Amino acid sequence: MNGTTGHTGGTENVTNIESAGSVKRAESAANPGGGGRADGVVVVGAGPTGLLLAGDLAAAGVPVTLVEKRAHGISNLSRAMVVHARTLEQLDARGLADELVAKGEPLSTLRFFGRVSFDLTDLPSRFPHVLVLPQYEVERTLERRAVEAGVRFAYETEVVGLGQDADGVTLDVRGPGGTPGGLRAAYAVGADGLRSGVRQGIGLPFPGRSVIRSLVLADVRFTEPPESLLALNGVGDAFAVVVPFADGYYRVVGWNRAHDVPDSAPLDLDEVKEIVRAALGRDFGMHDARWMSRFHSDERQAPAYRVGRVFLAGDAAHVHSPAGGQGMNTGLQDAANLGWKLIAVLGGRAPDGLLDTYQTERHPVGRQVLRSSGGLIRLAMAKHVWTRAARAAVVALVGHVPALRAEVVGRVTGIGIAYRAPKGAHRLTGRRVPDVALKEGRLHEVLRAGEFVLVAPGGEQPPTGRAVPAHWSSGRRTTVLVRPDGYVAWAADGAAAGEVAAALRTWGAA
Repeated sequence: MNGTTGHTGGTENVTNIESAGSVKRAESAANPGGGGRADGVVVVGAGPTGLLLAGDLAAAGVPVTLVEKRAHGISNLSRAMVVHARTLEQLDARGLADELVAKGEPLSTLRFFGRVSFDLTDLPSRFPHVLVLPQYEVERTLERRAVEAGVRFAYETEVVGLGQDADGVTLDVRGPGGTPGGLRAAYAVGADGLRSGVRQGIGLPFPGRSVIRSLVLADVRFTEPPESLLALNGVGDAFAVVVPFADGYYRVVGWNRAHDVPDSAPLDLDEVKEIVRAALGRDFGMHDARWMSRFHSDERQAPAYRVGRVFLAGDAAHVHSPAGGQGMNTGLQDAANLGWKLIAVLGGRAPDGLLDTYQTERHPVGRQVLRSSGGLIRLAMAKHVWTRAARAAVVALVGHVPALRAEVVGRVTGIGIAYRAPKGAHRLTGRRVPDVALKEGRLHEVLRAGEFVLVAPGGEQPPTGRAVPAHWSSGRRTTVLVRPDGYVAWAADGAAAGEVAAALRTWGAA
């Protein structure tokens, strides 16, 4: 048995509250005592990561219970505020992106330290911008989808113990009013944040440290709005980020080296103004703060994203600085990677070993995000003359070398993420597939079936198995098997029918 904790013994019903407000009793898929073979998945944490994953699973017919220790309701206060291009592509493959873009503020330029600008209009994506959109809007859309797909919700329910065996996972929970209960499933996923009870339950450490304390955050109005987006700027002992929302408010994040106080210290608008004036030269006539908060930023990553039948995703697996706005986006892409693999294994179409690729693919991405966001925050915090000179040199280099600029944009937006391919594989294997035009429609529209897509040259009819058949609208001769998350599983130039059939069997798409 891997990662067990104290198990209460006995499994009771858990009250499930759906977003429509109805209350029902959902039977746990367990025998008393937690034994026996189990079905389905328990997802812990109803933030964006957990909601996307649960919705994907339920849409494919997998029984899912989504456990959340908070009472039902989506807060209109959240720290995540941007959706990057790769995440929008994943949401487009679920028919959700256009709705969210209409609610947000697309920005086509990112600016760092007042010297280097990143023009996103040439980004090879249907979404050549960063979308400024509060996390709560993303959650609201994903929750609606999850409810429609049939996800069972257990609010005011906290995981207090976890055990697993060869046949499933048993979670001890404390429901509304402290009522003890239990849930059993074939697999469990912890998407329950920095203080993940699931991560603690499987005995994984969360190594790392606090990088910066006493960051301030405020959503405010401006009398004199900035002429352009000031994504990140640092001057002397202060830095600030200013990003516009679509509703007339601006999100301000700032830091003052000279005022290092605990998160619990009082915060008023005058302090925020002082930081912004120090970093950006003026406070833009800041007024009408609807939310202010003080927080610290950690850099941490779990050493493993899988322990037996239990997985970690989102902030339960990795946390990093807010620089670059990659936190929520990385978690959503974790969910997109893990969901189709769980569906394939639970459906008997792929061996359990497929689930190991979640670790091999997503752990390096999490590590990369820690490094890139950490690098940005350290540049912003530069204190000494020589470190500020180094910052100026780095910024100048990136500003003048197009290849470096493209690399930075690819990492921040997620467009440049690719997964390691086996030795001897086709050059496209592991790469993201753009939203190419097919004879059957856009690729992202075809991916909405939740299946592999086999893209073949026009006029060819290779075996497709469970994969959705599609054809290049151009004269391209490469045959490409696209995974449900939009990455290339297998490709070949001039493929024979036998090669295609073998690839479909390998990937559980036959």
